[in-house]
Amino acid sequence: MSYKSIIVNLAVDASPAPMVKLGVELAERFGAHLIGLAAADVPPLVATGDGMVYEGEIMQIQRTEIEKLLAELRAEFERLVPESISSEWGQEVCSPTRFLSVSARAADLIVTSGEEGENVYRTVDIGSLALGTGRPVLITASNVEHIMAKTVLVAWKDTREARRALTDALPFLAKANEVVIATIDSDRDDSIRDSLADVAVFLEHHDIMARTELIAGEADGDRLLTFARSIHADLVVSGAYGRSRLREWAFGGVTRTLIGESSINRFMSY
Repeated sequence: MSYKSIIVNLAVDASPAPMVKLGVELAERFGAHLIGLAAADVPPLVATGDGMVYEGEIMQIQRTEIEKLLAELRAEFERLVPESISSEWGQEVCSPTRFLSVSARAADLIVTSGEEGENVYRTVDIGSLALGTGRPVLITASNVEHIMAKTVLVAWKDTREARRALTDALPFLAKANEVVIATIDSDRDDSIRDSLADVAVFLEHHDIMARTELIAGEADGDRLLTFARSIHADLVVSGAYGRSRLREWAFGGVTRTLIGESSINRFMSY
């Protein structure tokens, strides 16, 4: 199992070089086709300090500015991707989250920066992406150009989402030096140990040797991250947990913490 098509998302207001270099590295590692994407949208209305709202000319100016940024991102992507890698480019003046979600149907893996902004017209909503695309999402730490994934922490919970994440992450797990499957044990239930053992056997069938760990205490995202740092994990694999409410995502506590943590690489599936 491998990733044969990888999307790397470029934000219009960030330097593209780190993400493109990361995408190139992953494409080389997995022998994948690399798709570079970028999008931004024009807000439907523009309000002035006097409370007046204008359309037309101002919106066209903003659209032209976005098209210029997208052209620059394309040029940088094509400059940094070597000819030895199969690649293509896609761009659109529209919601970056919607564009990435639609484009995800053509990829095995989505790679995006973990730095969210408040402007939904220019930055991706990572929560909506993780919970709505039906594809695994690799959320990078701040300004990284390489994800070695030598020590990978699998945040295990015996749920559909965690099982999906485990399977989706197999290409990374197969290339890791160390895989640790950990769960937070708040109930002292023997079934938790049995669950961890079964996951270790599942990975062994894929020629992946993993060790298991029980983290004492209540289920908490900060506790999980503290453990990840203690083993020097450079990638955390987890299920994404949430539900839609009035077109807004309500997240589980661990998912919310992981989405907001920009110091470590996160791999999430729903």
